[in-house]
Amino acid sequence: MPGALLAVSDLHVSYEENRRVVDGLRPRSEDDWLLVAGDVGEIFADIAKTLGQLRERFAKVIWAPGNHELWTMPADPVTARGEERYRELVRMCRDIDVLTPEDDFAVWRGPGGPVTVVPLFLLYDYSFRAPGTRTKAESLQRAYDTGVVCTDEHMLHPDPYPDRESWCWARLTETERRLATIDPTMPTVLVSHWPLRREPTDVLWYPEFAQWCGTERTADWHLRFRAEVAVYGHLHIPRTTEYGGVRFEEVSLGYPREWRRRGAEPSPMRVILGGDA
Repeated sequence: MPGALLAVSDLHVSYEENRRVVDGLRPRSEDDWLLVAGDVGEIFADIAKTLGQLRERFAKVIWAPGNHELWTMPADPVTARGEERYRELVRMCRDIDVLTPEDDFAVWRGPGGPVTVVPLFLLYDYSFRAPGTRTKAESLQRAYDTGVVCTDEHMLHPDPYPDRESWCWARLTETERRLATIDPTMPTVLVSHWPLRREPTDVLWYPEFAQWCGTERTADWHLRFRAEVAVYGHLHIPRTTEYGGVRFEEVSLGYPREWRRRGAEPSPMRVILGGDA
């Protein structure tokens, strides 16, 4: 069977039920690549173990961080915060031969290719504001008033940046610079934990949560940077949508209480290119 470009996110392996699902993830071909769009887990050792297992099974694994990997949990022996924690994660991935947003972009030359696969680390800047609010302060206050507050506010530290939006803006600047170096005739697959556009958050049960889900500054990136497919997670609402003629794939597993509502034991890997994409 020809190889395929597969994707998954939000494995949340701290849940035993999810760990069993991950243990069952297997390639269909020895040439399959796996894109992991963040939120493998929170504890550094769990993240390393899971990515290492996946790398042993798949021809190539490409990881983009989510917010949970960036949390500094009291129970985690790895106490690095913010940018330092991200760099520690990158070093760990390089030790186990998993590609990150800091590495040279890989080119998928299998079915549906060639395309440049671009893992993105972008964060969010609170510009997906709660309905009826105009400023970050108003939007955050609405979230606190309704009790819909992302744990990032307590666990995702922006050090050495003064706040998370400043870190986001720095990531946007560096990522745009790197994207501009890609051959302009080459299409891409963009892989981000957070959706590049706001529309995917419109189906959230709690619209106040959207402010932790991305930035308005990437709304046209799927067009500017020639995306064949934009892969994301974070929302725990797996589905396929289209914006500007570009396919967007939300590929999350999510928490057990969520995937159980969708029926039987989940099969979370999505075919992005090749196979039955």
